[in-house]
Amino acid sequence: MKRFFSHIDSTVLTMAGLRFLSASIELTAAILMLVFNDVKKAVTINSLLAIVGPVIFIVTMTIGIFHIADQLSYAKLLFIGLGVFFILFGIYK
Repeated sequence: MKRFFSHIDSTVLTMAGLRFLSASIELTAAILMLVFNDVKKAVTINSLLAIVGPVIFIVTMTIGIFHIADQLSYAKLLFIGLGVFFILFGIYK
């Protein structure tokens, strides 16, 4: 297994690890909703997930963009930043 991970770029491994963390949090939240079996608590848990998702998204995108920033022009970086902004704007508005 160690040999497998040695062939994966550390940035990609970090990004994938964050996505696994996000998936674990989502799965735990779903299990907690079933365990509590209460709509109010389920809504509360779901509202916490609304915070976790965008944070993981922003951190993962930031890690990836920092890694490829030297390969991109400033215009492309601007378009990527605008895209992330529009995604977050669409989520919250």
